Amino acid sequence: MGLLAFFRYLFGCFRRLSSGDSGGVAALASDIASFEITSQVPEQLSRYVVSSKKAQENWYKKLSEEWSQAKTPPQTPEEAARFIIQTLKGHKKADVEGLLAFYKLPQSSQSPQSSPSAEATGVPAPPKPQGAKFELKSLPIDLKSIADGDTVIVYVDAADPRESSTVPQQVRKAATARAKARAAKDFKKADALHKIITDAGYRVVSGQKGEETLAKKYRIRLRGIDAPESSMPYGKEAKEELVKLVQGKRVKVYVYGDDRYGRCVGDIYCNGTFVQEKLLRRGCAWHYNAYDKRPELAAWEKEAREAGIGLWAVANPEKPWEWRKNKKNGS
Repeated sequence: MGLLAFFRYLFGCFRRLSSGDSGGVAALASDIASFEITSQVPEQLSRYVVSSKKAQENWYKKLSEEWSQAKTPPQTPEEAARFIIQTLKGHKKADVEGLLAFYKLPQSSQSPQSSPSAEATGVPAPPKPQGAKFELKSLPIDLKSIADGDTVIVYVDAADPRESSTVPQQVRKAATARAKARAAKDFKKADALHKIITDAGYRVVSGQKGEETLAKKYRIRLRGIDAPESSMPYGKEAKEELVKLVQGKRVKVYVYGDDRYGRCVGDIYCNGTFVQEKLLRRGCAWHYNAYDKRPELAAWEKEAREAGIGLWAVANPEKPWEWRKNKKNGS
């Protein structure tokens, strides 16, 4: 990883040596930082858990990602225990308990299936709001995935507990064969295999270190707002604002249903920010009250409108739903 991870690793080692402790928060921090640098998991961990080394590497990848996004990393054994439990929710109970034992952390009564907290994720969102059907945790979002000011494509790691059992066998085989074809520099075959993957609603996503991750594709329509279309006044600015909020970042999406275009309708949170709130307050969208009656959304739109911010800088901006209706009618 970078210089920050290296210094965190050294600091963790110092804390472990100075305290004479082979476990606890300092050990967890040190091992996470070490994994970022070496991609190696602790050597003795297999004596405490039941899953393979490959599975252990997946745990530390998730722990590292959540640790780096947390506003305040765990400081006490209790916080560290909750962090592990909530980051690895959905994994085998024996593995989670074994990891806690390895770091000499309390075996919390909180279930591994409990929803993530703001402490663990840095996102002050409810565990799963009433009415939400499911939750998605995305890989970093790239620029091409942001269509306009209220639509974004997110990719979810196929190894995620919610996804892993539903990946079609032909997709898994194509991903494996594609990696081999690329290693052999047979890019024509690799491209053909990737088409099989994308046609099934998946994609192989490349990370900053060149690692590749098989991921499920979800098109998300931001719930409760309607941003100007790209060819409308302020459409470009609305998209740019959404880009600033989510590009290169991981987001959490609470999905409430589907729209008529097959998109998931959901609320998006990113690094402690409710994305729809930011867009409304910055005058980048309307409250779409025909489909969402939440009073806070109306209040945020009113705040921007009264301040003349963003699209409200003009007296009577055209509403996107009226613009679409006029375009459909040929007006």
